[in-house]
Order: sequence, then C-alpha cells, then structure tokens
Amino acid sequence: MRLNAKLVAAPAARMVLLLICVTVLSFLLVANAPIDPLTMYVGTESTLSDAAKAEIAEHWGLDDPLPERYLIWAKNALHGDLGTSITYKRPVADILKERFALSIWLMMLAWVFSGILGFLLGIAAGVRQGTAFDRAVKVFCLILQSAPAFWIGLLVLSFFAVRLGWFPIGMAVPMGKLAADVTLADRIHHLILPVLTLTVVSIGKITLYTRQKTVETMDSEYILFARARGETRGQIVRRHVVRNVALPAVTIQFASFSELFGGMTLAETVFAYPGVGSATTTAALNGDVPMLLGAVLIGAVFVFAGNLIANILYGVLDPRVRERGDYA
Repeated sequence: MRLNAKLVAAPAARMVLLLICVTVLSFLLVANAPIDPLTMYVGTESTLSDAAKAEIAEHWGLDDPLPERYLIWAKNALHGDLGTSITYKRPVADILKERFALSIWLMMLAWVFSGILGFLLGIAAGVRQGTAFDRAVKVFCLILQSAPAFWIGLLVLSFFAVRLGWFPIGMAVPMGKLAADVTLADRIHHLILPVLTLTVVSIGKITLYTRQKTVETMDSEYILFARARGETRGQIVRRHVVRNVALPAVTIQFASFSELFGGMTLAETVFAYPGVGSATTTAALNGDVPMLLGAVLIGAVFVFAGNLIANILYGVLDPRVRERGDYA
C-alpha cells in the first residue's frame, strides 16, 4: 500500500524542527538554572585549588559563549556522544540505552492495555448513554484525570505490595539476586504494579474520548437507518461504531505519548524502577546536566515519534487522508 509522501515528509520535517527548538530551550534553561556543573562534579567540599577548577572549566568549555557550547553539544549528540553523567560517572548514552530498554516495556505494556481497555470501556459506555454504567464510567475517568500519577502509585503500592504482600515493593528484579539467576517470571512480577499504575493513569482520556465519539455515532442518521433495518445493538457496534471510532481513537492514543512519558517518570520514582524516568529524577536532584539534557532529548524523540506514527497510521486506516496527503 503506497502512502502519500507528504504524510511522512511533512511531519518528519516538523519533528526535526521541534526537536531543535526543544534542545535549544532545554539548553538555555539548564544554562541559566542555579546549577553549577563544576561544583556538582568536584563536590561542595572539594579541596581542589582555584587553578585546578579553572582548568576543568576550560576543558569543559564552561567559559565559552553559550551558542558555541550548544553547537558543540549538538555536534557531539549527532555522533552519539551525550557526555558523561556526573551522578553515574558513565557515558550518558550508555546509561540511557540500558534504562530505556527497561522503560520501553513499562510504557508499551501500559500504552497497549490502556488503549484496548479504554477503547472497549468507552464504546460500552457510549452505547449505554445515560445509564448508571455510563455515569459510573464518566465519574471514574474524571477522578483518574484529576488524580496525580504518584498518588495512584502510592495507593497501588500500599494496597497490593504492603497490605496484601502480593507483589514486591519496587525495583525491576529481586534485590540481592544475581543477574544470571533472574528469570522472566521475576521481571514480570516486578513489572506488574508499575504497569497497572501507568495503565490506570492513562485510561481516562482514551475512555472519555471514545465514549464521546460513540455517542455522536449512535445519534447519527445512518445508525437510525440501521435500526430501522432491524440490526441489533451488537451488529451496529461491530459494523458501524467500531469502524468510525477506531481512527480518532488511534490518533488520540498515539498523541498521548507525552503524557505517558511524564506518568512513567512518576511511576518509576514511586516504585524505584530503574528506568529513564527515575534516572531523570535523580539527575535533576543531583544537578547532573549531561544526564538531564540526554533525557530531554530521548523524551522529545519518543513523543515526536509517536506523533509521526499516528500520522502514518491515519493514512493507512483512512484512504481519503492517504489520497489527499493531509496530516494532523
């Protein structure tokens, strides 16, 4: 199936432009923040002489003009060099690679579960508009939309891990167990509560959106005609509602990557899950500038990639969009 090149080229060009803007803005904010990379590196109680500190600052280029420092960082980033983490004393690229391998499982599982459950729950509520079930779903989703992710995480943690003792309190693997002895079941056991938290946090938006689209579809004239032909509610949902609601639901779910990434950061912090989110929080608390900039870059690429995929799938699912070459 051939896609119009505009569906990919225009969003990709926009993604590159926005990525440049995000990195420039992040660099400016970090450069003007009350964080001294040199102090964080040598420590507040360092006995180094002023001459030694000046030599380190010169080596890092801290005295160079800000545009020059950004261009050097951007050039190195294009070659995969994001600097060395002050906190972990290792290359930022290596840390993010390891951490992202853990975070991607958390985000993708939560994204899939929240999308499927939210889609089904939204349709079920929409076709039962005005019933007690519909009102309960709306109240539930509105509560989730207004509740902070860390608060839900703490509730899940205190109930399932502390009170019931069904799951571990945190971490990605059992504490004190050799890496060679860690099984897939161990990893899944430690992943359940973070995934549950992130799924619950993310399900409200897709449910309410799908419900609204379902209500609009059920009130349309062609649904009235389908009922006049004798189609049951199940047939109407399968033949008409799902087909009309699926496209906007897919779009809104891919567009929620930014919220998913933010929720992942809080969930990982609550459950001490060693992913990108917890590394970003630690870097912010320790003033780890290279790690912060690397995490911002990874987050921006992740979010923009989700928007790009949404545009491509929009063209795949809707032939009209594919022929016109429109994009969101």
